[in-house]
Order: sequence, then C-alpha cells, then structure tokens
Amino acid sequence: MRERHNECHHYRHLIVVATFTLALTACSSPMLHASRPDAPREPAVASDWTYRVGPMDSLNIFVWRNPELSQTVTVRPDGKFSTPLVKEMVATGKTPSDLARELERALGAYVRDPLVTVTVGNFAGEYADQVRVVGEAAKPAATPWRANMTVLDLLIQVGGLTEYASGNRAVLVRYNGGKEQEFGVRLDDLIRHGDISANVPVQPGDVLIIPEAWF
Repeated sequence: MRERHNECHHYRHLIVVATFTLALTACSSPMLHASRPDAPREPAVASDWTYRVGPMDSLNIFVWRNPELSQTVTVRPDGKFSTPLVKEMVATGKTPSDLARELERALGAYVRDPLVTVTVGNFAGEYADQVRVVGEAAKPAATPWRANMTVLDLLIQVGGLTEYASGNRAVLVRYNGGKEQEFGVRLDDLIRHGDISANVPVQPGDVLIIPEAWF
C-alpha cells in the first residue's frame, strides 16, 4: 500500500510540473502579448485612385492661343484660386482634368472656344490623401501620398527616427470604411537591422505614430 501511495504521489507531482511548464510557455508566447496585428502586406494602390488638388498646390494653367491668360497660381488655404478673368474658383477635391473643364466653361464667356490644360506642381494634395508621421521622428510631418509608398519612404522624408524612439512599438493607424484600424509596425527592425520584411505599404490618410522608448 505504501508503494502504491508513493507511485500516486509521484504521478501527481509530474502533472503539476507539466501544467506549470505549459503555463509558463503560454505566458512567454509573443502571440499572447501582441496587442495589435502586424501591418497588412496587400498593395496600397487603389485601382481607381486619382490625384485631387489640395490647398497650397501650385497650378500651371495653360490656355491655348491665349498666353495672357496662361499663368501659375497657388491654391489658397481655403481651397480656392483666382485668375484675371475668374475671380474665385474652388480647386480642392477636383482632378486637374476636371478643373480644366471648369475653367473652359468660365472662360467661355470671354474667349471663343477656350482650350485649357491644368498641371500640378509643388504637390500637397487633399488632407484625406496625405500621410502623417507623429511622435519620435526627426521631423514629424504630413506628406502627400504617392503610389507604392511604404513606411521606409515615410521615414526617409521625416529624417528617420530619433535616438529616443521605440521603433518596434510604432503603430500605423488607418481609417477604413469609417472604422479605425491599428497595425503594429517594426521600424527598428527595418532601419537598424535591415529587415526588409518590415517595410510595409501605406495608404492615403494613414497616420504613423512612433512612441518614445521606455527607460
């Protein structure tokens, strides 16, 4: 009986040790500590995305056979611009082609069959199409989104990370269908360790938040 009792005690001891070991393994699993999913890997380019004029864009307006009406104007902060014959016109939210057609209609009261071309310089874009970097970047800024833009492109434009940045705790905030999503990004692995798998695409309107390291 004593031998059977000792054997039962031995098995109970093994079960307790095994349970404790499994608990430690589960607690140390990175999946349980991940508060946000990794940033998505799908392409960021929307097939129907078109650049739309925003405040502070520079517009090169060319009116064929009317050089006196051809000029370069800057879109004001209120989203409008003026020309000698068009005192006020809203530019923001429109494509350069749409804007050219509107100018043709407006100039049609003064010029016979005007043909207008509008090109954009000094791109700023609509606020909704900009990408913002805040926190521990060398030069936090808002920048126009470009096709195929990635977090590496963003970091180059803002001068990289500060010495106090906690790059692997950075978060990419995205608004999709009116809902806010957050994705973890590994900026330290990308910049300091050359892990190109951490270079993820960004979309128009994304906000990259770089927190300060804990000391």
